[in-house]
Amino acid sequence: MIGVIADPAVHDVVREFFELFKTPWEFYVGNRQYDIVICGSEDQPHVGAKLVVAYAVGSKDRRSCVLTYRGHRIPIYGGAVTFAGKAGSLLKDEDSQECTAYVEQIGGTSRARIGYDLFGEVRSLLVSGQPRANAHIPTLELHIAFLRDLITGCGIPLVEIPPVPEGSQFVVCLTHDVDHPSIREHRWDHTLFGFLYRAFFGSLRRIIHSEMPGQNLIKNWAAAMKLPFVHMGLAKDFWRDFDDRYLAMEGDLPSTFFVIPFKDRPGMAVDGHAPVFRAAPYQAKDIADIIQKLVSAGREVGLHGIDAWLDSSKGREELEEIRALSGVRETGVRMHWLYYDQQSAVVLEKAGAAYDSTVGYNETVGYRAGTTQVFKPLETNRLLELPLHVMDTALFYPTHLALSPKQAKALLDSMAENGVRFGGTLTINWHDRSLAPERLWGGSYRDLIEDLRSRGVWFATAGQAVSWFRKRRSAWFEADSNEPGAVRAKVAVDQRDNLPGLRLRIHKARELGLSGTHSSGDYVDMAVGESMETIVSSEVRR
Repeated sequence: MIGVIADPAVHDVVREFFELFKTPWEFYVGNRQYDIVICGSEDQPHVGAKLVVAYAVGSKDRRSCVLTYRGHRIPIYGGAVTFAGKAGSLLKDEDSQECTAYVEQIGGTSRARIGYDLFGEVRSLLVSGQPRANAHIPTLELHIAFLRDLITGCGIPLVEIPPVPEGSQFVVCLTHDVDHPSIREHRWDHTLFGFLYRAFFGSLRRIIHSEMPGQNLIKNWAAAMKLPFVHMGLAKDFWRDFDDRYLAMEGDLPSTFFVIPFKDRPGMAVDGHAPVFRAAPYQAKDIADIIQKLVSAGREVGLHGIDAWLDSSKGREELEEIRALSGVRETGVRMHWLYYDQQSAVVLEKAGAAYDSTVGYNETVGYRAGTTQVFKPLETNRLLELPLHVMDTALFYPTHLALSPKQAKALLDSMAENGVRFGGTLTINWHDRSLAPERLWGGSYRDLIEDLRSRGVWFATAGQAVSWFRKRRSAWFEADSNEPGAVRAKVAVDQRDNLPGLRLRIHKARELGLSGTHSSGDYVDMAVGESMETIVSSEVRR
């Protein structure tokens, strides 16, 4: 059992951190014996435990930096202090190579000193997020990994419920923002002109740079020349059949489509009206037949919100429009253009959203909140956030990453590897028109799906993924009063929810000092049934 000493002002952060690092813990109680004590407060009393971990809090001698840990880079946004002359450094400042974390033996206790404020860093990640330069780093997961390795490396076994569904490596959510379901609806607007420019000149540029096969150039030019006949109703609208294309490509895999509720509404920005061209020329009712087809095929339909992020009454109106067409009450949200601020989670919760999946990047891919996991924004009571990790436009648009299909595959492979290592989710957004001219990004999407299939992932709708994490959050641990040093894991779940089960993972203790990365031989997994109560003793050893 971990006892945590922290200022009351950060108790909300502590609680959420230990929902992500699902291991036995409680706020420190003075008359109890703990295996591990974490001090995240300026008030750090002398405590007895096998391991005492003291994070630096309140120091004025700080600067933002990047720490190195076993070849990984961990950005520290609130700054870190260094410890001159300390041997056996566990973390180092990337620039100065000075020690920022060490362990020493005092009597029978291992005492670790960490030169940054863990809970301050977690708050920064969950509230403000990471800048684009660090998007590729799952920073919060690395904080968890370091603490886990520190504990087991100091000879203490650890039990947790990892963010990994039973029988799978990690969770994948295939999602689609439905922005432009019909090119016929675009007449002399920026979307039409953008299509023509990219179909003719953008395609030619991509051919010159070997970023696109020649047959796609022909398809794009043919579509552009066909456009007048599409508008006259004499030729097929080649954006309209996005549903059939995705259903065919995904087969029996579940996915989620986020649909705009009302047409010709650009909505509001924080400082006033949003740009006029944010408004969609369609509304959910215009594609009611497609919505019904998707629902019948086992797909989820959510809200691609306009003002829901800023106004709960408008959010309720938008949600009700989608619910009326899908017939499903539990409806999630992703905001159009990823509009979002620090109050949005509370506003969306008041509007009645089941979850949100807006926290991500428009211009790059990666981990805005530093995590692969579904998390609860600190201000909400129930609403959870499914972070968005990959957006096709960020990968391929010339104004964003401008990657070739080969480069995009390499980047997506690295993110899948993070999924294998850390668990959690990989949330992907491939827009409705991205399989059609002029984008024709279907080849990359097909390759991505096949790669993920081979990795043994659980494909889930956004709502299913959030529900699984809700189930994981419902599990809890408590100290066993009959056996000092032991904890009791309690899980009471209903397997009739058709969701994968949970795992109970027991990490074996190691010799003192961090020695190598974790492998499957370093822990034992147990499947969690419909109800489970397990005692884990601190005497478990490698």
